[in-house]
Amino acid sequence: MAEQETIFGKWAKERGIMESEMKRSISERIRQGMNDPDPEKQDQWKAIPCAGEMPTPEEWLKYVVEKLKEDGRDDLLQWHSER
Repeated sequence: MAEQETIFGKWAKERGIMESEMKRSISERIRQGMNDPDPEKQDQWKAIPCAGEMPTPEEWLKYVVEKLKEDGRDDLLQWHSER
């Protein structure tokens, strides 16, 4: 049975990069957000539940999906999966 492509793999393919590069890019954005000079922006990033000091790309994605569902924006998840 073929391995199922992850969303990170799909995003990477769309950008012509490796999945590991995609995750590295997301991790860098998370790091930048957590170190933003604006305390309000830092707090938004720090609200993401994580096991370590900084959310992993997987923890960030889980949080985003849960927030979209809570906010009744499941349509955005379906839109992306149809692309």
